[in-house]
Amino acid sequence: MEVILKEDVANLGYKDDIVNVKRGYGRNYLIPTGKAVIATESARKVLAENLRQRAHKLAKIKADAEELAAKLDGVALTIAAKTSSTGTIFGSVNTIQIADELAKLGYEVDRKIISVKDAIKQVGTYSAVVRLHKEVSATITLNVVSENAEVKAEQPAEEAAPAAETTAEA
Repeated sequence: MEVILKEDVANLGYKDDIVNVKRGYGRNYLIPTGKAVIATESARKVLAENLRQRAHKLAKIKADAEELAAKLDGVALTIAAKTSSTGTIFGSVNTIQIADELAKLGYEVDRKIISVKDAIKQVGTYSAVVRLHKEVSATITLNVVSENAEVKAEQPAEEAAPAAETTAEA
């Protein structure tokens, strides 16, 4: 008896496979539990149409992923993190921060598809991989800088202004 599997069945086959089974197994277990249907001519036509439509949808999803990967390949992000005087980051830069920086640039990417090879715990340049599809991925360059350096650079300019005012008054 030939049946079309509606879901994966261990030691038998995968979803949408047409398999030969013994009549008792098919009629008493697979069909009543909804794991399979009898492979009639009309059921085969429906299966063929479903597979064709699914292939079209998957091709569109892959094309969209390739388009986004082409846009993301040249992207370089600068992430500011709080650091100690030695350049060690308090905590680490994670995928949430990378996804937020990408969102600021207009790329909506889920943080779960971003992967970083090693934990980012130092100031420096790193790379992250964004897996957009099982066959499509993009590499992003990350420049991790210290927030403290920006604060120190701003403070001398502010301190110099009050000193100039006191000399002008004198």
